[in-house]
Amino acid sequence: MRGWIGLAIIAGVIYYFATETDKLDKPINDIKTMFTKADKKLDSMTGTKITKIDKHIPQIKTEIYERLSTIEIRELDGVFTSNEAISEFKSQYCHSSARHPVFTKDNLQFICDKI
Repeated sequence: MRGWIGLAIIAGVIYYFATETDKLDKPINDIKTMFTKADKKLDSMTGTKITKIDKHIPQIKTEIYERLSTIEIRELDGVFTSNEAISEFKSQYCHSSARHPVFTKDNLQFICDKI
């Protein structure tokens, strides 16, 4: 029982110093830096990078391409360059009052529904 009380007191003191004071900020940052360096070193040693392959996008492209004109297809190819470009397109054009200079209103709604 005394061991648990002592452990609780030690944990309370550490929690106090970590949250209420700045005495543990430097050691915490040093440890984070050490882990970051180790992670980067491990990545460089293995030489592999994890990339997410999204199999959903090519399937969506073919469904959408059947409906669009050639000008709209060229514009859509510019949108499907990366996941960031797709999310930017969604945030800019996928709301009720959005207008796009190339896509018709129906096609824009169709694209927004699919992506």
